[in-house]
Amino acid sequence: MWLKIFYKPLVSPGLNAPVDKRDVAVDGSLVMPSPTQLEQLRSKGRLRYFLSLFGAAFVAAVAYVDPGNFATNVAAGAEYGYMLLWTVLAANLMAMLIQFLSAKMGIATGRNLAELCRENFSRPVTWGLWVQAEIIAMATDLAEIVGAAIALNLLFGTPLFVGGLIGSAVAFVVLALRNRGYRRFETAIIGLLGIILAGFLYEAFKIGPDASGVVEGFVPHLAGTDSLLLAVGIIGATVMPHVIYLHSALTQDRIHPHNDEERHSLINFQKIDVGLAMGIAGFINMSMLAIAAAVMGGTGIDTIEGAYQGLKDLVSPTAALAFGLALLASGIAASSVGTFAGQVVMQGFINRTIPLFLRRAITMAPALIILAIGLDPTRSLVISQVVLSFGIPFALVPLIMLTARRDVMGKGFENHMLTTAFASVFAAIIIALNLFLLFQTFIGT
Repeated sequence: MWLKIFYKPLVSPGLNAPVDKRDVAVDGSLVMPSPTQLEQLRSKGRLRYFLSLFGAAFVAAVAYVDPGNFATNVAAGAEYGYMLLWTVLAANLMAMLIQFLSAKMGIATGRNLAELCRENFSRPVTWGLWVQAEIIAMATDLAEIVGAAIALNLLFGTPLFVGGLIGSAVAFVVLALRNRGYRRFETAIIGLLGIILAGFLYEAFKIGPDASGVVEGFVPHLAGTDSLLLAVGIIGATVMPHVIYLHSALTQDRIHPHNDEERHSLINFQKIDVGLAMGIAGFINMSMLAIAAAVMGGTGIDTIEGAYQGLKDLVSPTAALAFGLALLASGIAASSVGTFAGQVVMQGFINRTIPLFLRRAITMAPALIILAIGLDPTRSLVISQVVLSFGIPFALVPLIMLTARRDVMGKGFENHMLTTAFASVFAAIIIALNLFLLFQTFIGT
């Protein structure tokens, strides 16, 4: 009886596993266990504890403010004013739920989404998902490299092709920081995200978009196929397939939970991390569109280059500089994150990796070709975001399916029925938008 009383506190609530062998002395007596990794972090104080867990969602959030967002938001604001603000808000709310599910998966299972797909789906399905994910990676890198090239061209007059090479090289250097620990890489990415945020905070206070127009923009409505194309592009630019895979990888090995109680603590913290990161990304995206509407609405200028020049002529050179620096930071940060996500996807789906330099060369090739032959860079960015939106279901549907399964997630970590229902509605909306867009583009008149 005495042994039961002493033994009970050493067993975590809800667990039936025996006491860890590390908690048994040589003579067979029970001793207090060593502090777990999470307990050690808590002992350092609330601030150190918060900062240690904080950051994974911000790496994912960078992909939600990549140059593709600049292109689609500028085009939407210039052509339709504030009308598509509701699309940005809806996409950001979807992103919050989706990224939380991905983060939860990594913590609860110790696996990332691509690995779980390989373990739970047939080989043909797994390889099919991998092939489309690689295509999406190329579309993603196209947006990042072209965006960085445009920024360097606007700021310093660098030729677009050369700017693409420079942006790719700098992004590779940032990614290389991961070899020295995830914290240095995350700090660099968060710093670049801070530059983007600072740029649009300045723009928002400097320009002051029309309040009534902003309010009206949150009422859902469209104005024909062209506005639908931009709406789908906005969703494609906001809900990014590659970071659905990546976020689960960012959390799977970050902190090793000792028991289910610690897993729940880590998952609950992700609500804060995801909420803050996606909230910042949402503010930046809505600011982009509102600023484009205020400065370029009705002018017929709907390109990134036009936005830069418009800010310079109509607002101030400082406003244009802030826009250009934000675009450059966006391209570099998002390109680093995209290449990292590509490695995670390949390793997870087919249990293979290739040198980062080779992956970088493969994914950047389409972007450099577009820059070399002189295609319209802003239009290329918008099209790349539409391509990305078609890849969303292939990441989102498996995420919903697997996080709803108790045998995959573990008892108490599977999705609530309402969570699965909301996520399924989001997936259905995205798929329906894409199908309607295809019909209107190729069949409709």
